[in-house]
Amino acid sequence: MNTDKILELVSLEGKVAVISGGASGIGLGTARRLIEFGAKVAILDVNDENGKKAVEEIHSLDGEAIYCHCDVTSLEDCKAAVDKIVDVFGKIDVLFNNAGIAVRKNAVDLEPDEWDLALNVSLKGQYLLSKFVIPVMKKNGGGSIINSGSGWSFRGGENAVAYCAMKGGSLNMTRAMCLDHGKDNIRVNIVCPGDVDTPMLQSECEQLGGTYDEDYKEECAERPLSRLGKVEDVANAVVFFASDLSGWVTGANLVVDGGGIA
Repeated sequence: MNTDKILELVSLEGKVAVISGGASGIGLGTARRLIEFGAKVAILDVNDENGKKAVEEIHSLDGEAIYCHCDVTSLEDCKAAVDKIVDVFGKIDVLFNNAGIAVRKNAVDLEPDEWDLALNVSLKGQYLLSKFVIPVMKKNGGGSIINSGSGWSFRGGENAVAYCAMKGGSLNMTRAMCLDHGKDNIRVNIVCPGDVDTPMLQSECEQLGGTYDEDYKEECAERPLSRLGKVEDVANAVVFFASDLSGWVTGANLVVDGGGIA
């Protein structure tokens, strides 16, 4: 076995990765994993306290990282964040469009401002960051964009009309972007997690009137692989899309859900 060749394919050494919603949950777990594979990371979030703590943690692991306050619904914030990252690191190789929120309501109970917030953070935010990152990647000769979807990108879910709309939109936006930017050696893919043990899952549980305890987690684990997802499960999929292992993969979706929608 040519171990050196395998390590070369999966290495992110010298690459710069941008992670929206990177201060907690899947975003933070992915930042840790990308650092382990050699990347430098820029963490984007609106929670400045958690964002700065995340950078301090990465520095303690001898990784290189910066934090940018970025409301992904803001054109100005997204442009300023990308400008800062390029100023510090000189380039962007990987964008993980991870920021999102979940509002668990049906169409009757959902308020218009809740619809707007949900779609603006989770769908418009992916578009806005891509708008400014793609020219940087093009100038550098290519890159990899990974959008965040869900098992509900493929099917409906109860009391989740806005969430299903935005995740379905992310899936088809990924396909459209891969067609537009493949000529520039920019690959665009989407990772679609199931239930993962994160603050967002806890929020969903509580919105539906539940208690985020071991019983609830056991319910979420009712799937072929019989366990709740971990942030590392999703992070590993992002590493695949970010690395040369997926060099001829674009417009693809990777469902990471323990078989939940099988």
